[in-house]
Amino acid sequence: MSRKYPIYLTVFSLIILILVFLSACEKQDDRIEIRKRDILKGEPEIIVKLLDGQERKMGLEEYITGVVAGEMQAGWPENAYAAQAIIARTFALKHMSDNDTNIISGSYQFAQEYQPEKISGEIEKAVKRTRGEVIVYEDEYINAWFHASAAGQTTSARVGLAYQEEEPPYITSVKSPDDQAPEDIKNWQASFTRIEIEETLKKLGKGVGTLRDIEIDGKDETGRAIKFKFNGSAGDVTIEAAVFRNELNPEKLRSTMIKELEKSEDTYMFSGSGFGHGVGMSQWGAYALAKEGKSPEEIIRHYYRDIEIVKEYD
Repeated sequence: MSRKYPIYLTVFSLIILILVFLSACEKQDDRIEIRKRDILKGEPEIIVKLLDGQERKMGLEEYITGVVAGEMQAGWPENAYAAQAIIARTFALKHMSDNDTNIISGSYQFAQEYQPEKISGEIEKAVKRTRGEVIVYEDEYINAWFHASAAGQTTSARVGLAYQEEEPPYITSVKSPDDQAPEDIKNWQASFTRIEIEETLKKLGKGVGTLRDIEIDGKDETGRAIKFKFNGSAGDVTIEAAVFRNELNPEKLRSTMIKELEKSEDTYMFSGSGFGHGVGMSQWGAYALAKEGKSPEEIIRHYYRDIEIVKEYD
């Protein structure tokens, strides 16, 4: 004997089926967002110049895994690692393409920090998830700039990096959730002697004789110094803040977001916030966004505008 079900159960079942279908479509759409470009056809083999001077041949993915380990801290969310992997892969491929080479440095001073000894299972998993994924703008690799902390707001390449070319359209100032950065990044002080600063100016070919004073010559809307003006016994010079910071000591003078600049006898005290040039993705911002449940692709799209994430190889 056939059993008849109440109509409301039939309607309920239909609703469930529709929701399952829509959910499947939504997941399918997420996959469509990563377009298969397959420009490289396969994973490239590259040569990495190690810190000890030796060179090692390896697949690009092995290199990217070591870079994520070198550029991010242990114990971070997987999605932050995955976002860094996409950026590191883009940076590496653009660098090698622009220089027509398959050789890249394992040092952050020349490319990206490669530290395979710090690789964890979480990092390996994050890199595998994003295998072959890169960021493009109008089908060209972007300048995949990143830094430790934007102190709440990223800046332009012109200010943060003293970038001399036209500002890339995908780089724009955005709010960055950097509140979970350590206190010595959120608020720091750095002191330099007059001699240290004079020597730095000489290296830049901008000697001023005996230094008398330093002024901040303009700030952008994020609070970052645009230029420094140096007054000395041999005259005045003005230098872009990003250039001066990189030559002086970028680990100690952590950013150009200078809140105070004070002179005490022959010492200059800089007080500021953030760590790095402030352009592109903030790693501490990525950390916070990943903690909120944002995907690697959502994190990247927060920091770079009108870009596309594509898959270069399987």
